[in-house]
Amino acid sequence: MVKNISLAALLFATIGVIALCTIDLSGESLAQAEGHKLVITGSSTMAPLIAEIGKQFETRHPDIRVDIQTGGSSRGITDVMNGVADIGMASRALKSQEHQLHGSVIAHDGITIILHRSNPVQELTDDQIKAIYTGGITHWNQVGGPDAPITVVNKAEGRSTLELFLDYFQISNRDIHAHVVIGDNEQGIKTVAGNPHAIGYVSIGTAQYDATHGIPIRLLPLHHIPATIETVREGTFPLSRPLTLVTKSLPTGLIKTFIDFARSSQANDLILKQYFVPLQR
Repeated sequence: MVKNISLAALLFATIGVIALCTIDLSGESLAQAEGHKLVITGSSTMAPLIAEIGKQFETRHPDIRVDIQTGGSSRGITDVMNGVADIGMASRALKSQEHQLHGSVIAHDGITIILHRSNPVQELTDDQIKAIYTGGITHWNQVGGPDAPITVVNKAEGRSTLELFLDYFQISNRDIHAHVVIGDNEQGIKTVAGNPHAIGYVSIGTAQYDATHGIPIRLLPLHHIPATIETVREGTFPLSRPLTLVTKSLPTGLIKTFIDFARSSQANDLILKQYFVPLQR
């Protein structure tokens, strides 16, 4: 009888240990399964910021490695849903159909229309921007600029910047007459900076950073409101968005530690250096 009780107790204890290990592993997700590595994928707008936050995080946690991969907000969300990434970067709010995921906003940004610095056009109305992108306006002299054809630069499918642009201007992507289709913000900025007759739209944070560092682009106002981090912070700029870290469920363990750090005042300087608006004042 004693032997039977001991065997049963041992079996029960073994099952308990296995269950505990399973619970712990699911809490840490890929981070523990891959030896304390955080895999973060998604938005190219957020990637430079998260890379800097990742470096600071690695300094504070020498046994942790943060792996950043871009590909657009849609990739980040899909990777999290499929268990390929621990955290997704989405430069937008989560949609209603993504309610099963958990979003943690770490900062705010806006989307700005950009022209080459030499272009004399100082402002465009919403209707003019819409007409330029849908083929109704094809030359700059139709909006007070030089007698030159407009090069329309559009974002690729799967980019949250594209989704917000289409939603704000109430147009469909199939109606856009694009001459150049780009992926990340830097591609868009490089294209416009290299073409005096191009028009594009990108992150305010990225564009303001590049413009202040000598890249020949100009950020256009919307409704006479300047495209700056100050107007995004004030909530007056019409086209703004949250920068969101996405997880499959409520973050725990190492994932929670990283997100808490990204949302803390310790990350403020890094956020401001990228010309985004931090949560903490």
